This record gives sequence, C-alpha cells and structure tokens, in this order.
Amino acid sequence: MGRQIDLSGAEIRADPGDGSPPIFLPRQPAASPLLALDIGGTLIKLVYTASCGGEEELRFAKFERRRLDDCFDFVRAQGLLGCNGTTTGSSKENMTLKATGGGSYKFGDDFRQKLGVSLDKLDEMDSVVSGANFLLQNVPGAAFTHMSGKRNSIDISPDNLFPYLLVNIGSGVSILKVTGNRKFERVTGTHIGGGTMFGLAKLLTGCKSYDEFLQLSQKGDNFVLDLVVKDICGELACQKQGLSTSTLASSFGKVITSMKKLADYKPEDLASALLSAFTYNIAQISFLVASLLGLRRVFFGGSYIRGHKSTMDNISYALDFWSESQMQASFLQHEGYLGALGALMSYGDPRDENLNLEESQEENSHEAAGPTDVTSADEHNDSNIFPYLLVNIGSGVSMIEVIGKGKFERIIGSHLGGGTILGLARLLTGCSSYEEFLDLSRRGDNLAVDLTVGDIYGERGYPKIGLPASTTAASFGKVNSGKLSEYKAEDLAAALLNSFTYNIGQPTLWLIYQA
Repeated sequence: MGRQIDLSGAEIRADPGDGSPPIFLPRQPAASPLLALDIGGTLIKLVYTASCGGEEELRFAKFERRRLDDCFDFVRAQGLLGCNGTTTGSSKENMTLKATGGGSYKFGDDFRQKLGVSLDKLDEMDSVVSGANFLLQNVPGAAFTHMSGKRNSIDISPDNLFPYLLVNIGSGVSILKVTGNRKFERVTGTHIGGGTMFGLAKLLTGCKSYDEFLQLSQKGDNFVLDLVVKDICGELACQKQGLSTSTLASSFGKVITSMKKLADYKPEDLASALLSAFTYNIAQISFLVASLLGLRRVFFGGSYIRGHKSTMDNISYALDFWSESQMQASFLQHEGYLGALGALMSYGDPRDENLNLEESQEENSHEAAGPTDVTSADEHNDSNIFPYLLVNIGSGVSMIEVIGKGKFERIIGSHLGGGTILGLARLLTGCSSYEEFLDLSRRGDNLAVDLTVGDIYGERGYPKIGLPASTTAASFGKVNSGKLSEYKAEDLAAALLNSFTYNIGQPTLWLIYQA
C-alpha cells in the first residue's frame, strides 16, 4: 500500500477569494511529492503536494488539453516524477500516477511515452464526489455562497452534510445526488455546459480563452440582445399578471427583429448574453432535479465557474428565483479541481480499486439514475386527456399543466426557446428566416462542432454510466477557432437545433416524472 495523505488540520491561509490558493497540511510528513490529474474534455487539472516553510501543502495547476506537452514540461520542471505515486518495481517505467477524466484513458500512451509513467485510471464521478467531500469535511471555509456580489462562508458540520446535490460544470454538466462518502448516484446531466458557452463565445466574440470570455461578459449588457417580459406584453400586462417587467423571456430574442449583423454587436454584450443564458439554464435544471429529490442543499463545482462573480451571482439568483427562496446555491473553493483532489485522496487507499475506470457497468453500484418508463400510455378521448403537460415553444418556452377545459397552471418556463435558436442562427449562419434555418440544419452534421463522449473517453465511451461514444457531451465543444468562415453554416445550424431541442426536452421529462 502506498503513502496516504494526512488531512487533519487542513486549512486555507490565503485570501479565500484568491483563485485556488494552496491548502496547508500541517500534519502531513515531508516526503517526495504526490501528483494526481484530472484530464477532461477541455482542461487538464493537476493537484500535487509540495513543501513550504517546513510544512506540506496541496498546490494546483491547470493546462488546456490541447497543450498536453506544456503539462509534461511542468511536471518535469516541478520534479513531480521523483518517487511519485506507487511503483511495482524499481524502474520509473513501473511508476503509476493517479488520474481521472476521459483523457486519462485516451492519453495513457502519451504519458507512458513522454514521461515514462503509467496512469492508474480512476472513475471520474467517484473522484469528483471524493474531492467535494474532502473539501466539505476537512477544509474550513471551503464552501460559501455568492449573492449580489457578496461572498459568505458556510460552516457545515460533517455530521449534517448529507444528502446534497452536486452540480459539476465542465465541458458538459453532471448532476449527482451524494448521500455519503463514496455513496452517490448520477441523476442526470446536460450537454449544454461550459464547453457550449466557450465554443459559442469563440464564434461570436473571437475570444481566445475562457478567462477572456469572462472578462468580456463583465463589461457587457445582455439586454441589448435578450428579450424580457416587458418587450413581449408591455408593462400593463405584466402588472396584471404579476410578472416582473425585467424577467428574462428569450435569450438572444431581440436579434430576430433586428437588422443588425454579428459585426454590429459588441463582443462584450454577446458574452454577457451567453453567460446569462447558460448559467440560468444550468440553475433551472438543478432546481428541477433538487425539487424532485427533495434536496435543498445544492453545491456547484467544476472548472467553468472559476470563482467568477457574475457566474455565481447568476446561478444564485436563478436558483433563489425558481425555488421561491427555498434553496440556496453554494460554491466550493478549488471548484475546478474536485476530480483531481479525489484522485489524490486515493493514494494509499486500499479501497481505490473500487474507483477504477475499467470496472464493468454491471459492477457499478451507482449507475446513472433518471426518469424512465414514467407512465403507461392512455387511450386519448374527450374523457381522459386530462391532466396533461403542454409545452409551448415560442420565443421562450412555457410549460403548462392542463387539468380540464379552461383549467390550467403555468408550472415553469425557459428563456432558451425558439427565439434563442433563431437569434443565434442569424448571428452564426446569416439565415433570414426560421424555415431557412431548418433547411440548413437538415443538410448539416452537428458532430462537426459537437464534442462527443468518444472524443473525451475514446471509442469505449463511458460504460459505467451507460454513455456510448456517440453521445453528445458538449454542444459546440469541438470549436477551436473563432473564425466562422472555417465552419459550414449547415453544421452550425444542425448543432444549434440539436442542442436546444434536447435542452427543451430535458426539463419536460423531469416535470412529467415529478408529477
């Protein structure tokens, strides 16, 4: 059995708002470094031990996945291969590093050839949950809320932590119900996550990095492009229906009636509209899942949060709005390193064989859970068509429970509807009508720009949670260039239609399942 990490007394001594500061381990014996990696669809995250002033600490680093050689150079420069990890012999060739994420499977040969080490591949969901539990149970001040620009630390007793919902925002989004240490189920996920935001941001704004996109969004005004309730029905109708005039009705909805082209919009406004569109959407899906499962504690993690104030404020506002202040969004320090932290915790753990990525789906005790076989089909006639759920897709989306003739209730709505699809389509493809957009989409291939599970994990897919290689992991996640001319209008249209129609279907299914 290899070395274990002594977590007792772990603490963050730097300003908690300062990115990903080191975590001090005052009782960890000085020794050669340990390194663990999380190789995702977009980023490589590293967590490693190092000595500082006679004490050991955890340090953090990240690289874009396409810059794998830069990661190798960093590992060598920091001396992270010296007696690192576990060995099965005296040679470096027998050395293994703990790693998780789809890239740990896909790039194993690169690590062997370039660094002379093998990767002990650990399941991604197991590692993410282990990392979150490590922070919540061992590091004071690791959890906090962020609402209206104000950050407040949360004191959580390890005895009162479970159950909770963990929403991990990477290239795509995974939503997990955590009921204990190593006890969880992946409830659902969505392919509209950080990879989608960044892919569209590159196409719409020309930004080169996600951090640049976030900086642009801080300076922009999403209401230049977004349609609010007042724009549709006017102030008087809003007052009669008890609606806020500023409620977002349709992201990018103003583009439909505008004569402006993409070049006429400020990159800052486009970035702001993208950020609000997708952060609100992630929060809404999280709210629906938490409501169904009866959970009020929701933690958000993942590398696409990055401690960004507007991102956290948007998520917090949306969750508070839809839950009528019954739920509160909580965030984690080092939120982008949950998988790598969990992998690091497995050093010296005799149970780490239970985390191995190679396990078959049948052996997995926490398979993906979701709404299946919700209800049997009814004979449809005048006497038994009620109740039913009516999903009305206009500029936005309204979901209405109809219980009888003239008897109905609007349950919830979404700002990502037809207006969003056509607005983005006009900006990306130049189409002038929805019919033209649909015609383009029929001739396109969304996989030219969409990132699949196979692109991340390889041809095996992710069998532990039942995701084949062909499953879309992140819409627009393959976009590497901000030059629209490098992509076919047909492929962009197909990707738009695929991403947003699937997104409309997901909350619909959860509402039916909840009923």
